[in-house]
Amino acid sequence: MAISFRKVLKSDKFIITAEIGPVKGTNIQKMVDHIDLLKDKVDALNVTDNQSAVMRYPSLGTCLLIKEQGGEPIFQMTCRDRNRLSIQADLLFAFSRGIENVLCLTGDSLKMGDHPEAKPVYDIDSIQLIQLIHNLNSGKDLAGNNLDGGVDFCVGASATPSADPIEPQLIKFEKKLKAGIDFVQTQAVYDLDELKRFVDYSRSINKSVKILAGIVLLVSAGMAKWMNENIPGIFVPQNLIDKLAEVPKGESLSKGIEIAGNLIRKIKDEEICEGVHIMAIGKEEKVPDILKAAGILKA
Repeated sequence: MAISFRKVLKSDKFIITAEIGPVKGTNIQKMVDHIDLLKDKVDALNVTDNQSAVMRYPSLGTCLLIKEQGGEPIFQMTCRDRNRLSIQADLLFAFSRGIENVLCLTGDSLKMGDHPEAKPVYDIDSIQLIQLIHNLNSGKDLAGNNLDGGVDFCVGASATPSADPIEPQLIKFEKKLKAGIDFVQTQAVYDLDELKRFVDYSRSINKSVKILAGIVLLVSAGMAKWMNENIPGIFVPQNLIDKLAEVPKGESLSKGIEIAGNLIRKIKDEEICEGVHIMAIGKEEKVPDILKAAGILKA
């Protein structure tokens, strides 16, 4: 049986989370296979919520699959697609089914996705969502009404250590820290000096919040270049792009696994932060290989 993520956060262990990307449709077998593969190798599985504004199987439904498989889910919730009534209703349902961890996100722009004509909601933002969850945790809804049966969520947020300029990101992140969070899962980071500066800033405000550095698996030099050009706040250094470009054809994925493993090993050995969040987008089955490359799983 999975250990609650809240208990893991309170321990001294190096924390590892991974991501489950919901499918576009109802054929959930691949997700079930990934959950079964990873549930005992990581401390929790984070489920994306219509990531990049692309319509997919719901985060909440995938979290229920993780619970059914005996894993520990982290329910990603974006404010883009729901108003405050829907958000609170989904949270009550989630907690009633044993889902106790929420990652609070504002949500990607609909212009990025496959339904650009959809209307965004943004009734509240990620900071207000954190505050809303604390309201629920105190036994009241956002309108001040008492709950008949409460909730007790472990609350997380995101941050972007490689944002340029970094100052607006730090201002927003400070507001998240002051709103009250238990953990942070960062966007992809490849420059460990940037990560160290971000961790120092976070700890200067609140030393108790656990920081998990985001690691996206790079599968090719082309992918790395595309991320640099199209995803704000992500910067893959040129030396890593060169390493991916130099390997023989068909071996760039193995090099990407090696790069991810080396980053995780350094973060752990140098105690830069409390853990990592691995995003092997579309290649979740490679997470064990990344953990082996990092020396965390036996080969």
